Amino acid sequence: MESRINGLHHITALAAHPQENYDFYTRVLGMRLVKKTVNFDAPDVYHLYFADEIGTPGTVLTFFPFPNASRGVRGAGEASAVLFAVPRGSLSFWIDRLRSKGIEFRAGERSFGREYIGFEDPEGMRLEIVEDDVAHLPGWETEDVTREHSLRKFFGTRVLVSNDEGTKKLIVDDMGFEFLGREGALDRYTAGEGDHRVYFDVEVDPKAPRARQSAGSIHHIAWRTENDESQQFWLQRLRSKGYSITSVIDRNYFHSVYYREPGGVLFEIATDNPGFTVDEALQELGMNLKLPSQYEPHREQIEKVLIPLDQRQASTQAAEAVQ
Repeated sequence: MESRINGLHHITALAAHPQENYDFYTRVLGMRLVKKTVNFDAPDVYHLYFADEIGTPGTVLTFFPFPNASRGVRGAGEASAVLFAVPRGSLSFWIDRLRSKGIEFRAGERSFGREYIGFEDPEGMRLEIVEDDVAHLPGWETEDVTREHSLRKFFGTRVLVSNDEGTKKLIVDDMGFEFLGREGALDRYTAGEGDHRVYFDVEVDPKAPRARQSAGSIHHIAWRTENDESQQFWLQRLRSKGYSITSVIDRNYFHSVYYREPGGVLFEIATDNPGFTVDEALQELGMNLKLPSQYEPHREQIEKVLIPLDQRQASTQAAEAVQ
């Protein structure tokens, strides 16, 4: 079967402070915590998933908060920014909100003809907010971030590489992205259609140092594919092109394969199914610690190690949302 990349599935980053991470993305940016689980390879570390109301693929930003981790060093071979889309007319709301929270930001700048707001999360990860035709998408509503202005999906992401020849071949020839144009040091590509469309910006800097990943670094980019059958298409296609790609790994809420693009950025292709309601009711998403089956016998020990999260405000919001 022929298949396509349906935009972004999720983006995963590294953090240091679980509560600070939770507070920023839920109480400042107004996202919903849709899953509270642990790192499959380090169960003493949370894996926190922030998204829209139901955890729609293409809205999911996840974090591994390693307590007391040092700050990462930006550089070549990693994703360098996460771009969010909000409904048209929402930038002024976000300017006022960031200002009221004492968050430094850049506003009034334009990229590829679109105005954006640029800022950083508490650990230095670069974020941008861009207006787009997304008012019909679900989003999530909190006490002071109304659904009218809420983050609706990823607008895209940006990577920094020291040489982009191999990157271009992979994303255009082998993954089917479309080249849209160049502006300054950035080349813009796109993948997905309609509501799934996202933009992928590639910045080239031969003098950039190699990135050192830690808190504030984007760990990997996960591209979206519909189901297991379409994922198998991509696994076989990329292997046939000579890329080193893992076998399928069950992540409970999606199935994943991983590989590095030639510039060094870690890519993943993840399935839409089974989704985040496979082990929690919609109104309870993110409220309970969900463990992979292999760690369930060790729940008591794991819960003693993990730093408790204060989610009282989120609990009230979720209850009101389903009334």
